[in-house]
Amino acid sequence: MWRNRRRETQPEKRVIKDEDKAYSKTLKRAVNILAAKPRAVEELRQRLLEKAWTNEEIVARVIAKLLEYKYLDDEQYAKDAALSAIRQRPQGRHKLRQTMARKALDREIKEKAIEHAFEQMPESELIDVVIEKRLRLKGIPETPEDNKKLYDHLLRKGFSFDLIREKVKGIRDGEFAAEP
Repeated sequence: MWRNRRRETQPEKRVIKDEDKAYSKTLKRAVNILAAKPRAVEELRQRLLEKAWTNEEIVARVIAKLLEYKYLDDEQYAKDAALSAIRQRPQGRHKLRQTMARKALDREIKEKAIEHAFEQMPESELIDVVIEKRLRLKGIPETPEDNKKLYDHLLRKGFSFDLIREKVKGIRDGEFAAEP
């Protein structure tokens, strides 16, 4: 255990005997990793450096080549990830921010991606999808306790309190019609 900690705190200088072979092997690994699923530049860098047969310089050259070929693009990756997240599980802005915070991306890129996602799929439409599903499963809230459960559910999904209040008021006033 102590040995592992020491290795993490003191990176060892990797000696590469055949740089051309290491470069081609690293490039091949990078392409295979990207074929499995898109990645952010920093995430790919970390995955490539897991192997002992490569080093920082080789990985930097590989990433530069992939950027040149447009196989890597953090902005496009972030946009796709944000849009995919709200398509798979409709959620509000707060929840999407939490999801995107886990990505190894620049904060500005994440914010632009979140804005882009909600331009494509407005939050008011997403909350309607979540409410429809909830009403199908639980029915229209009849007691204050049921109302609170609906509020809490929508808050956990990351929607803003004002938007929730507006939509729940619409349910009470009979303005929200769940589609069959």
